[in-house]
Amino acid sequence: MDKGLPKAIFRGSLKIGDAVLRCFVLEDGRRLLSGRTITKAMGLSGRGQGMRRFLDAKSLKPFASNELSVAIENPIVFDGGSGGNPIFGYEGPILPEICNAVLEAEEKGQLPSTQKKIAIQARILTKAFSTVGIIALIDEATGYQRVRDRDELQKILEAYIAKELLPWTKRFPDEFYKQLFRLRGWQYSPPSPAKPKYVGKLTNQLIYEKLPPGVLDELRRKNPVMEKGWRKHKHHQFLTENIGNPHLEKHLASVTTLMRISNNWREFERHFVRAFTPERPEQLSLLEKDEKVE
Repeated sequence: MDKGLPKAIFRGSLKIGDAVLRCFVLEDGRRLLSGRTITKAMGLSGRGQGMRRFLDAKSLKPFASNELSVAIENPIVFDGGSGGNPIFGYEGPILPEICNAVLEAEEKGQLPSTQKKIAIQARILTKAFSTVGIIALIDEATGYQRVRDRDELQKILEAYIAKELLPWTKRFPDEFYKQLFRLRGWQYSPPSPAKPKYVGKLTNQLIYEKLPPGVLDELRRKNPVMEKGWRKHKHHQFLTENIGNPHLEKHLASVTTLMRISNNWREFERHFVRAFTPERPEQLSLLEKDEKVE
């Protein structure tokens, strides 16, 4: 084993459906998945070469972003810590990106029948995590979550919380509120619909609580409720432009899509829990516990 290789300090296995993903946390905090187990979980052939064959497939290559292509072409070689051969791995968020590429290819009718099983696996995996969720799942599977210290939280806050208040910019699209009102049975009257008090609670639960742990607490600290019962600024004005707000907007788009495909609130709850907290199915009715607040 090359002593110069980065070393895994935590390791574990993450089971999603019938797939078992070997996961690791390196000394520098990177969360990795074994390339071989990603290949197997996706139903790709070729064992160690499966990831690169993904890029070579004419049906899939057009749907892989430049960032995804570069990541696949450059696996991270590391010491798994068990004395065996070096392991070729990839950072956790690459797996949701692969799933998205597969599902987009299927949606555009570019996926041949011989690759339909890959799309099935992509749907199963997509239901189990989001880009942030995969990091949390790796931390739980490896046991790393038990020893994350304040330095880890500080790194997250530095990435997500802006040092200076940003000018107000519209971050929440009208479609988000339009679909929320439809599912809740509220009257929607644009351009500035009156919002029940319960909207704020739902916004926290659906959106801000799905940012990394500690971010919402810090937003509340920096943007406290005033004496009159409202906050002086919007939470998103305290998020960074390069990481915090892009993550917020991406998550907003995902939640809005789930709302759009749902016929009623209960159906949306099922979609939401399966997409973002599959490991905690008891949260299915969490959003309705305080309906009397409306």
